[in-house]
Amino acid sequence: MPPLNILIKPVSGACNLRCRYCFYTDVAEKRIQQNYGIMTEETLDVIVRKALEYGDSYVGFAFQGGEPTIAGLDFYRRLMELEAKYNRKGLRIGNAIQTNGILIDAEWARFFAENQFLVGLSLDGPKEIHDLNRIDFRDKGSYNQVMKTVHLFNQYHVEYNILSVVSKLVARHIEQVYNFFMKQGFSYLQFIPCLDGLGEEPGQNPYSLTPQVYGDCLKRLFDLWYRDIQKGRRISIRMFDNILQILLGMRPESCDMNGYCTANMIIEADGSVYPCDFYVIDQWKTGSILEQDIAELLQGEKAQAFTEVSHAIALQCRECEYFGVCRGGCRRHYEPIDGAITGENYFCPAYREFYQATLPRFCELAQRIKAGV
Repeated sequence: MPPLNILIKPVSGACNLRCRYCFYTDVAEKRIQQNYGIMTEETLDVIVRKALEYGDSYVGFAFQGGEPTIAGLDFYRRLMELEAKYNRKGLRIGNAIQTNGILIDAEWARFFAENQFLVGLSLDGPKEIHDLNRIDFRDKGSYNQVMKTVHLFNQYHVEYNILSVVSKLVARHIEQVYNFFMKQGFSYLQFIPCLDGLGEEPGQNPYSLTPQVYGDCLKRLFDLWYRDIQKGRRISIRMFDNILQILLGMRPESCDMNGYCTANMIIEADGSVYPCDFYVIDQWKTGSILEQDIAELLQGEKAQAFTEVSHAIALQCRECEYFGVCRGGCRRHYEPIDGAITGENYFCPAYREFYQATLPRFCELAQRIKAGV
């Protein structure tokens, strides 16, 4: 059995920021019930118990929002108690959390370090870039608070990576963003392309990416990353790491590079389950962790229907010279989808341009890794 990874939204879409590009606010607004409140300890108990009964090698619990720290530190202390209580088979357990960093203090940092949480910290770059879109209720930027959290994480030796949403502004200033991250000593980076609203025509918002802007950004980012590798400095960029994994004959870790969707376990605060974080909407609810077992939720009719929609990606992309490494990209970038995927990925021109410019150097790096150089 493959590892079991569960993504939990303990406070639904509740957040203490009002980021202009927040995809989950848009997703929640598409549901009949937009917010499911804060997860009860009873629901958390069921999730942990069923996951550790079902898993047979590794179980990962990841927490996201909204802003998952709103649930409070005692919620996560209880998580640790439940994992100890129900891990009767001695499975390996991983815990992760994605946070905007606003509520983090020394107590949080100490807890993450002591319990070996992997923390994703949202930071879009230097102050003038980060503060444009990552704002609070008063339209004030959050940069200063996030950087205080960076210092706490460094002080307490928290394992963390940086997640940067690639808006139009970030894309156009990717050198400034990357160099800022290098100056801060960050070694693990994720660059996530900004999403427009589900069902919207893409590219129309002030923060929106266009294929041309995104493709140019990826090429420039690769040049910076490759330059550092040539100098002996290896920086982990998730997308680039996954490309190397594919070239080395390994399965990519990122689901958007598999060439098809799988049904995942995304659990909302009330216990409702969905197959993908981008589709936590009524149409794709697969059931409830409170009422069904994990096998049924992962393999049921609704879960299978979700995966079948993505099968058209391989059929229409297989003639592309870059399909073997690109694999069509994320289903979300084919929206709007009317029952089946018929068009091309919105960022397809960007990926073609990117791979044309970089694939020979990726192959060279893969050969160096094989040779142990």
